[in-house]
Amino acid sequence: MSFKLDWKKIIICFIAVFGMGFTLSFLILCDMGTDPCTFMNRAVAAKVGLSFGTYQLIVNIFMLCLVFIFKKKLIGFGTIFNMVLIGYYADFFCWVWRKIIPASAFKEPVSRWTIFMVALILFLISVAVYINQDMGVSPYDGLPIIITEKLKADKSMIGKTILRILWDGSALMIGVIAGNTPAIGHILMVLFLGPAISFVGKLINRYEGRSNN
Repeated sequence: MSFKLDWKKIIICFIAVFGMGFTLSFLILCDMGTDPCTFMNRAVAAKVGLSFGTYQLIVNIFMLCLVFIFKKKLIGFGTIFNMVLIGYYADFFCWVWRKIIPASAFKEPVSRWTIFMVALILFLISVAVYINQDMGVSPYDGLPIIITEKLKADKSMIGKTILRILWDGSALMIGVIAGNTPAIGHILMVLFLGPAISFVGKLINRYEGRSNN
């Protein structure tokens, strides 16, 4: 497990997780697409009568147990921050925005698309920063890594990519079965979220490389 006390990385990781929850709240209210895990958990949470944050924590604890059994070195401070905080941050800020931002801002095409695109870009940046700290992965992201290794799909980039798409697609289908209707943004996230995060991560690494020189 990755519990080294590198306080700089821990603080940056915490801020990145805050950014993920903060921007996720806008994506939820725009209702144009979130990451597959959020789509699934929000759908099932509504079905069983729990808040998004509470249900996501329960699911994450179950997934964390599996990650611990099969590859516990994937677990770190970032894992705990992610599984505990993002859902509650999103719940809290959704509540705040509903109080202070007119509902029309999330429905009128121009404002809705503007908020969605800005929130999506900032969400991707937050996720990339979080991943680049190498402080552990979320339980949801840890399981496909384990499955990839068990099936030896990592020997082929195509196989690894398809497996991730299937994993995210399965989460999307669970959300549909639970009663949610996906928007075009949800489907695009299944197909392109991983590559987009990798691209943003490479840009961040290039910037940090230049800064260090």
